[in-house]
Amino acid sequence: MNKNPRKQLRWQLPLLLLLIAGTIFIVRQKQALPYQKNTGLIFGTIYNITYQSEQDLQMEIETALDSLDATFSMFNENSIVAKLNRNEQPALTPTFIMIFKDAQKVSEDTNGAFDITVGPLVNAWGFGFKHEQMPTPAKVDSLRKYVGMQLIGLNADETQVEKKYPGVVLDFSAIAKGYSCDVVAKLFESKGIENYMVEIGGEVNTKGVNPNGKPWRIGVTKPTEGSHSLNEELQTVLNVTDRAMATSGNYRNYYYKDGRKLAHTIDPRTGYPVQHNLLSATVLADDCATADAYATSFMVLGLDETKTLLARHPDLMAYLIYTDDEGRIAVWYSPNLEKKINP
Repeated sequence: MNKNPRKQLRWQLPLLLLLIAGTIFIVRQKQALPYQKNTGLIFGTIYNITYQSEQDLQMEIETALDSLDATFSMFNENSIVAKLNRNEQPALTPTFIMIFKDAQKVSEDTNGAFDITVGPLVNAWGFGFKHEQMPTPAKVDSLRKYVGMQLIGLNADETQVEKKYPGVVLDFSAIAKGYSCDVVAKLFESKGIENYMVEIGGEVNTKGVNPNGKPWRIGVTKPTEGSHSLNEELQTVLNVTDRAMATSGNYRNYYYKDGRKLAHTIDPRTGYPVQHNLLSATVLADDCATADAYATSFMVLGLDETKTLLARHPDLMAYLIYTDDEGRIAVWYSPNLEKKINP
C-alpha cells in the first residue's frame, strides 16, 4: 500500500526543523566560547598560544612542553639530549626515538643538508653556545670528523644511541620546536578544540578561525639587516589555517669578518657558512616538525637546490626570499601557495 506523501511530510517537517534548530544552537554555543591566550618559555624561547575553550589549559600545555624539554633541551642538564652529549646512556622515550628517526629521514632526503650533529661547527663559527669566530681551515677539518648523521644511530633494540666518536653531540633545535607545536595541537584535538594557533619560537600550527572568526594569518618578515621583533616590516601575510608553518633565515644572526658576511647557517657538508643568495625560507606542511626541519634544510641548500627538492614534494609549500643578480629582494613561492598569499 502506498503511503500518503502529505501525511509523511506533515510529521517529517517538524523533526527536520527541530534538527536545524539544534544544529544552530550548537554552532552558536561554540561561537560563544571564549578564546584563551597563554604565554611562557620553552627551549629558551617564548611561546604564544591562542585557543577557543571554556577552560584555561596552560597547566596541561606546560606539562606537555616540560616533557619535551626533558627530552630535547640543551639548556636542561637532565634532558635525554644533554645526557647523550655527556656520553651517558639515558633511557630513550618513544618520542625521542620517533623524532630521531624523522631527523634521519630529512637528512637523507636533503642529501645531508639537515644534520642534528652540526653543533660543533656552529659553535666554532660563533653562532652556538660558545662564541668563537673565524676558525682556521685546520680547525674546521678537525671538527668535521664529529659531524654527520652517519656517525650516530640506534642500536638493534632501539634502547641506546650509538656514536662513532664520543665528540659527536646532538642538537634537535631545528625540529623540536616545530614538534612542540604539534604536541600542543594534538592536546587541543584530544579535547575537541577546533580553533587554535600555537606559536613556539616563530614556528606555528593552526586550525579553524581566530577570535574574529577569520582564518589565521601569519606574517613573513622582510629580511632586512638589523630588523628585530619590535620593529620589523612584513614581506607578506599567509593564510595558514589548518596548516603548520616554519621560517628560517640568515638576515638576523650574522657578523662581518675581513669584509665577508658570515651567516649563522652552517653547511654540515662543507663545515663553512653558506654563501648563496637565499635569505629566508618559509615552509608550510601538514605538521610543524616537518616544516621546521625543511625550512632549516632549505637555508643550507639554497634557492636552486630547494626548488629541485620541492618538485618531488607536493606535500610541501615554500615561500622563498632571496637577492637577485642586481642585489634586490626577490621572491619565489610554490605555485600551490598562491591562493594562501594575502595581498
